[in-house]
Amino acid sequence: MKALNRNKLLYLMIFPGLVYFIVFKYLPMGGLVIAFQDYQPFLGIAGSPWVGPKHFLRLFTEPTFFMLLRNTLILFAMNIVFFFPLPILVALMLNEVRNKWFKNAVQSIMYLPHFMSWVIIVSITYVFLNVDGGVFNELLAALGFHKISFLTSPEWLRTVYILQIIWKELGWSTIIYLAAITVVDTQLYEAAEMDGAGRWRKTWHITLPAIRPVIITLLILKIGSTLDLGFEHMYLMLNSLNREVAEIFDTYIYTAGLKNGQLSFSTTVGLFKGLVGLILVMLSNKLAKKFGEDGVY
Repeated sequence: MKALNRNKLLYLMIFPGLVYFIVFKYLPMGGLVIAFQDYQPFLGIAGSPWVGPKHFLRLFTEPTFFMLLRNTLILFAMNIVFFFPLPILVALMLNEVRNKWFKNAVQSIMYLPHFMSWVIIVSITYVFLNVDGGVFNELLAALGFHKISFLTSPEWLRTVYILQIIWKELGWSTIIYLAAITVVDTQLYEAAEMDGAGRWRKTWHITLPAIRPVIITLLILKIGSTLDLGFEHMYLMLNSLNREVAEIFDTYIYTAGLKNGQLSFSTTVGLFKGLVGLILVMLSNKLAKKFGEDGVY
């Protein structure tokens, strides 16, 4: 109690965040029980019949399950390979810029797309890539090339999806790496300069090792969201022509749960996603500790 009283202001600062997690993260977990019921809203949780693992068996035996798993894993792999390293690279490049005005201007321009909703991002994409009147396709036609159906072609959907993520989130994702770089001891750079190290050597031997714990932590958290790619973005890109590669667990939950009224089944899919994310975080955290890193916990 003495320690609690001594740090009461710190606990007071934590309180709003604690309330948020209790109300929006922990209390809703009580509703996961409907994954084992044939939930009917007018009967409520207490009155709905218990069916056990029925919905889980349906999920794993439906032909769409492997399509959803394949599409989700491919998009996640592309996200890790093509997007995750870019904020690190950009942060390292910005750290080498000595012109403060130019550096701030570049950062501000890169941050702006983050504050746009996915509706705006996808709408801009339509303006540029639409077959009928799209800026890019009209340019291709003017140069004598055939127009490309970027928005309806299954072959282009994943590429456009990743490019949109890079455009929207690249600048914002560099913030935490830039913050980590600022705490690197400047005496290390001075000692390296005295030994004749150039910018590349200082970056490779000082900056990158210093921010490695941050990179590992963010990678572990990223792995935890393997099956959680976000609903809004892909739903806006989804159409009948690219559904075979665009349908993921997030859009499937919306279709099954809200549009078709299968609340118990959609809760089962959501619970499956959460369990997979939890297992992956635990495994990746254990692997990181095995290699001498701090991990998330």
